[in-house]
Amino acid sequence: MYVLVADDSRVMRQIVIRTLRQAGYDWQIVEAADGQEVYDLALSEQPDLILSDWNMPNATGIEALNALRQAGCDIPFGFVTSEGSQEMRDQADAAGALFLIAKPFTAESFREVLEPVLA
Repeated sequence: MYVLVADDSRVMRQIVIRTLRQAGYDWQIVEAADGQEVYDLALSEQPDLILSDWNMPNATGIEALNALRQAGCDIPFGFVTSEGSQEMRDQADAAGALFLIAKPFTAESFREVLEPVLA
């Protein structure tokens, strides 16, 4: 699997990657620091999965997801974010996100949402 992990915090990207590894996912990872990078890397690199923060500079995660869908890109997309309100979850669902994992998260919470996606 080739996965794009996006967060404007380098430390948080490393935490997400470490947690994926703890969950047993030893995937090839490419990183993005903002929503514009998510969009650009998704189209150029064609990852198998995108894990994105919501609030980032240049374009938010939801803006990146909407732009990707408008461009005809259907790469599976999930959010890993510090907020998990019902409004955000509804907006993510409407845009085509497969899941929203709220921080703080665990290896188990990643497995719970990723196993159905990978099946």
